[in-house]
Amino acid sequence: MGLVSSVLGLGLLTTVNAADPKPEDVVKYRQSVYTIIGWNFKPIGAMVKGEIPFDAAAVARHAQYVEMMSKAAPEGFRKGSGPDVVKKTEAKPEIWTKWNEFETKMNDFQQESSKLAEVAKTGDEKAIKAQFGKTAETCKACHKEFRTD
Repeated sequence: MGLVSSVLGLGLLTTVNAADPKPEDVVKYRQSVYTIIGWNFKPIGAMVKGEIPFDAAAVARHAQYVEMMSKAAPEGFRKGSGPDVVKKTEAKPEIWTKWNEFETKMNDFQQESSKLAEVAKTGDEKAIKAQFGKTAETCKACHKEFRTD
């Protein structure tokens, strides 16, 4: 019985620690998510601009990752992970003081990313270019107000 209690106690401790990460870990998570978004968004942009050859399969693959990460991003903005606590962040304090506005911009990004992933499946270059532009606008809108450059 003591072993079972110890194992359950350890499991609970692990759950509590995972549910309450250190602010620095939240920022690392957030930055990792945005690194993955950039890693996948940039090649689509390069194709849309004609800097590299258009590859519909690559666009579809990259767009899926952007969509997935757009859904993972909000978790990286927990209270207590702003520049007042963690200095190495590009997040502005306005994220937490204007949370509803920030959340709206994140929702816009998620919606447009989902549309990009759907359009990318069609392989229609013209439609992909148009949707990429709409998705990029949601990034710019959020960065303008909530990110230091």
